[in-house]
Amino acid sequence: MKKVFFLLVLSSVILFAEQENNTTLEVIELTQSENAQREEKIRTYISELDTIEAKISKEAVWMKSYASYMTSLDIRSKLDAIKQRIKFLKEKGRTISELDELNALVSKEKILASQIEKLKEKGTAPFSRLLTPPEIEESPEITNPLDIFTGISLIKTQNAYLNDYIAKKEELSELIILLRKENSIYEDIKKIDQEKKYLESLNLKLKQLKRFETALDTMSVTEEVYQKRLEIIEININKDIGKQVYRLTNIGIIILVSFFFFFLLKFIVKKYITDNERFYMANKIITFMNVTFIILVIFVNYIENVSHLVTILGFASAGIAIAMKDWFMSILGWLVLVFGGSIHVGDRIRVDMDGMQYVGDVMDISLLRMTLFEDITLTSVSTNRRAGRIIFIPNNYVFTRMIANYSHLSLKTVWDGVHITVTFDSNHKKAMHIAKEISRKYSKGYTDITRKQLNKLRSHYSLKNTNVEPRIFSFIEPNGVVIDAWYLTNAYATLTLRSVISTEIVEAYNKEDDITIAYPTQKLHIQNEESRTPPLTESGEIV
Repeated sequence: MKKVFFLLVLSSVILFAEQENNTTLEVIELTQSENAQREEKIRTYISELDTIEAKISKEAVWMKSYASYMTSLDIRSKLDAIKQRIKFLKEKGRTISELDELNALVSKEKILASQIEKLKEKGTAPFSRLLTPPEIEESPEITNPLDIFTGISLIKTQNAYLNDYIAKKEELSELIILLRKENSIYEDIKKIDQEKKYLESLNLKLKQLKRFETALDTMSVTEEVYQKRLEIIEININKDIGKQVYRLTNIGIIILVSFFFFFLLKFIVKKYITDNERFYMANKIITFMNVTFIILVIFVNYIENVSHLVTILGFASAGIAIAMKDWFMSILGWLVLVFGGSIHVGDRIRVDMDGMQYVGDVMDISLLRMTLFEDITLTSVSTNRRAGRIIFIPNNYVFTRMIANYSHLSLKTVWDGVHITVTFDSNHKKAMHIAKEISRKYSKGYTDITRKQLNKLRSHYSLKNTNVEPRIFSFIEPNGVVIDAWYLTNAYATLTLRSVISTEIVEAYNKEDDITIAYPTQKLHIQNEESRTPPLTESGEIV
């Protein structure tokens, strides 16, 4: 009976042991399956993290700045530890090995300190360079139209800085979204990571995310303040620009009214002044007054204090008088010409300039120079052998050079003369009579005109000799008697009448038997060489 009971118990134990083994195997297999699934999930999460890290690495500016900051912190912590160790060794170090360690740490301290100096952020705060917006320039004071462009340029520049700052903020926002996704994945990994391998990475990423979120908050506040300051500057600049535009509008209206007034004045002058020369001079004066008025309007509008204008004009006058003496003298010369009336547009003048003589008609009298058209005159024929040039004569020549006016005021004629030589045995009285009659015949019209012009000229000048009839003179020269005939002719065409009278006198003299035109001659006495007697010596011998 006992044996049967023992067998039953043994059988029960064996059956229970088999069941227990089967259960253990099932548990092991289940655990292995769960671990495999967990590893597979972690690999999937790691793959997602790699993808996110690839996107994060594209934000190079922010990540490099953060890496620089972390490197700086790491170096600083090492440097602090080295400094403490150096301090300990200086106080407690006695052995040779400790002294060697001290020297090595001192060298390492210098290296780490130089590395910290080279880092951009220098460990003060993360992203300090990126978080700090560009400096806002002071709002310029717009006092003239040229400053308008400066103000507009400043507004565009500051807005460009603001847009760059906003773009950096948007980049940071996108980076924070990626970091949050990354931290969410690390949280999921933490739940299934029984070995806690990724816990340290999770903590680092959380710190990183907090720093970036703090930077984003800082940027948001800074952006708002920066934008408000820019708006204030833009409002001030636009206000100043509006003032300048309003001032320019007023000046433009004044200038248009001025142009209309002086145009009307020119129209009235043209209507009532028939003389071309007087009209030209009046037109010049009106134009000068118009330009002067416009310049004064501009000066008064853009110089706040009138005393500044007086000071500027005083210094300008002194500067012109010293550094630009010729220009200043030319302006004074222009005033003398315009208000003195010694030379007018259209007058024929002669100017001695740089050793040359120029004769021509005045085409224009500007603020700095006279413009002369060189005509064909006796000076051109006998001296220059050139004509038709445009000569520019500085107005200051009226003070320093000789200028002769051939047609001053109403006087449009000048004295001209021809001279011809007759032999000593010619009837020189008859020759003088012929020359006088021819000169009187061809210059009669100019003689009558000059008589009337001289009567008008008496009201301006004291004239004693007003004889306008042709004048004949005779002079003894080595090769004969010179007959000089002087007559009045047109100041603008002296050569024409001179040519006519010269040919007429020559033809008249050639018709007379007792008048012979003389010219330089030489007589040669030729002696035959053979007829000459050879020289004799004192003894009578022929040499």
